[in-house]
Amino acid sequence: MSKPATRRRKKVIEEEHVNHERWLVSYADLITVMMALFIVLFAISQVDEAKYAALRDSLAAGFNPGTQLSSVLAGSDGVMDGMSSQTDRNDPDSSSSLVDADQGLGQQGVNPKFSPGDPVVAAARVELSHLDAIRDAMADALDERGLSSQVTFRMSERGLIVGLVASDVFFAAESARLSPTAVQVLSTLAPTLAAAKEDISVEGHANIVPTSGRYATNWELSSDRATQVVRHLVEVNGLPGVRLEAVGFGDTRPLMSGNDEASLAANRRVDVVILSDAPEAVRALLPVLAASE
Repeated sequence: MSKPATRRRKKVIEEEHVNHERWLVSYADLITVMMALFIVLFAISQVDEAKYAALRDSLAAGFNPGTQLSSVLAGSDGVMDGMSSQTDRNDPDSSSSLVDADQGLGQQGVNPKFSPGDPVVAAARVELSHLDAIRDAMADALDERGLSSQVTFRMSERGLIVGLVASDVFFAAESARLSPTAVQVLSTLAPTLAAAKEDISVEGHANIVPTSGRYATNWELSSDRATQVVRHLVEVNGLPGVRLEAVGFGDTRPLMSGNDEASLAANRRVDVVILSDAPEAVRALLPVLAASE
């Protein structure tokens, strides 16, 4: 006897539940992105008005040797013709400056292009006074030991340059070995250099006489001279190494041109540069103010 046929139940397809709140996820993402955007816009819109005004005034004055011109930052729709405000404190021969030291100095040594209340000039005077104090401290220490004639001082847009230039006193020809006098001079300068907060660039130079023997070129010779000075300041005098750098320029940046003995001796040197950490516009005025004094 056969089994009765089983009756299949009809499959009921339930209607899929629609999530009417899915749009909230996309909306929340959009709100988050917009909030981040406005935070970034707000952050980059904050301007230090005092620094902005100082930069605007200094650029307007620096690019204005004779006539009244508006600054780019003040809304001028023209461009400065062929002039650059770039100054590089790592370039000893940088000639670009906001002010020409040979032009515009009055009888009292004050540049008439700058008003007495110019904040950039005021800041430059403060920085110059600070560097002058460092120079005077080193000069006094050298005087006490009778070494003042072995060192020169000059002000540049990078800061105070202490020149170790004295014929064969510091380095013999084709040699990077520090002489006893060089060691004495460095030990005399070291306490003041250690007390200063600025970074220091020690820059070696050589004259145009080709090298022979140990050094393949004047590049190696000048680099070794700078390195020996840095090593002495760090290893013997205790200056922190993070504040010093050694650079070799070979014979590319002579102090004196010519092949005479005086020129050759003067260019065989090391410059210890106390790098000013003032803003660029302030540093550009240092040699001008120093010359006016």
